[in-house]
Amino acid sequence: MELIRGLHNLRPRHRGCAATIGNFDGVHLGHQAVLGQLSERAASLQLPVTVITFEPQPQEYFSPGLAPSRLTRLREKIEALRRYGVDRVLCLRFHDYLAGLPAEEFIRLILSEGLDVKYLVVGDDFRFGKDRAGNFSLLERVGGAHGFPVVNMHTFNIEGLRVSSTRIREALGTGDLAMAEALLGRPYRMSGRVAHGDKRGRTIGFPTANIFLHRATAPVDGVFAVEMFGIAGEPLPGIANVGTRPTVDGTRSLLEVHLFDFDRDIYGCHVQVSFLHKLREERRFPSFPALREQIVRDVEQARRYFNG
Repeated sequence: MELIRGLHNLRPRHRGCAATIGNFDGVHLGHQAVLGQLSERAASLQLPVTVITFEPQPQEYFSPGLAPSRLTRLREKIEALRRYGVDRVLCLRFHDYLAGLPAEEFIRLILSEGLDVKYLVVGDDFRFGKDRAGNFSLLERVGGAHGFPVVNMHTFNIEGLRVSSTRIREALGTGDLAMAEALLGRPYRMSGRVAHGDKRGRTIGFPTANIFLHRATAPVDGVFAVEMFGIAGEPLPGIANVGTRPTVDGTRSLLEVHLFDFDRDIYGCHVQVSFLHKLREERRFPSFPALREQIVRDVEQARRYFNG
């Protein structure tokens, strides 16, 4: 799969495709349904599948302090899209120029002249262009004038409830990992590179792999039973804490993973962590010994979870 960063990196070979547009945060079952429909049509037309997405996401641009937490940062999103038959991802930097681009100009400049789209699928609530003036009706009318049909991908429901990134965030926020998994089609997962930390966990017998989140806020917080992928012997069970580590006066949100019965150097490894079961909320403890006692209980509870 090819990642194209910005309109200026489009080349003549990128013209002619079946495309879709959106944030694709989480690449959940609704997104997967769009990609499945798009892939089928692209195959019949003998065209590559192109996903058009934005970085930062528009809400992060317009309301940086109020934007919802990211389910997936860009790298995670790209990894997920690769699994669903996407040939190319055009990642557009969302800044003043793009935010102020009138909807019809967006269609002309990006969809027609830039990509020469032959077939477009969008969600039924997709809005775009300056002041979010563009909608499906405009796409259908102007797209038709530019020579490509526009198909409306209707809401994807599970048990009568709409699948959306917002619902997944709500499920994660309440610790309902089973619901999040049902909406995503897989367990919720974060990825990153294992970095050196302050080594405090090692002093109390619970060394951790530290992974920076690379997002303003995380959709999960607390202590979880997890599995780690990306290193030999995967999946490796363990417990994880996502939060600011108030007992040691931390300020930056971090993912810390303690793997059971594991003693290998994995610094620098790029790993994926699947969240399977929430054990408790993060909280401040009066001392390191008190924290250690709680971690012992957390490990016992997580081991019982894995043992069924």
